[in-house]
Amino acid sequence: MFVDIPESVALAQDRAGRSGFELSSEPEVGQLMACLANAVPSGGRILEIGTGCGVGLSWIVHGVGSRTDVEVVSVELDPALAASTRSIGWPDWVSIVEGDGADLVGTIGSFDLIFPDAPGGKIFKLRKTISTLRPGGFLLVDDMDLTAHEDPELRDGLASVRERLVTHPDLTCAELAVASGVIVATRRRT
Repeated sequence: MFVDIPESVALAQDRAGRSGFELSSEPEVGQLMACLANAVPSGGRILEIGTGCGVGLSWIVHGVGSRTDVEVVSVELDPALAASTRSIGWPDWVSIVEGDGADLVGTIGSFDLIFPDAPGGKIFKLRKTISTLRPGGFLLVDDMDLTAHEDPELRDGLASVRERLVTHPDLTCAELAVASGVIVATRRRT
């Protein structure tokens, strides 16, 4: 599948490559994230857990486009990585917060789109992440192709994430065989 890579994303991918950062969002996941970011309602909020070098964040910003009515919060555990990515210069409506997603989720408000791309908020404290998802909001979870992971502990953790998502009474989920395996969930409005 061909994915047209926006310039801002290509620059972030280049930064990640030069720094040796290998955990960036795959292009297919990024394209889906941009699409969902575009659908966030006026006054909406987007949360990314795991900023890294800003590849996923660049996809989100690309999806939001020229709108200024959306707030984007990205959380990064590594202080040096957070500072480096923050220094790139993002729109005023983007903030990069330093901290552990597992500790911060639930304390920084509710969101219309959440991309938990780090263990904290995904493998650990997923229930708290789901509780911050607004009705009608989307949760995008990647790395869900369990056959792609050699580490049995990681595989078990991701299997638990999958089970908790697809059986959650407040979520409607779709599993997609895209990139590293994706689950898109939306929180029921009732």
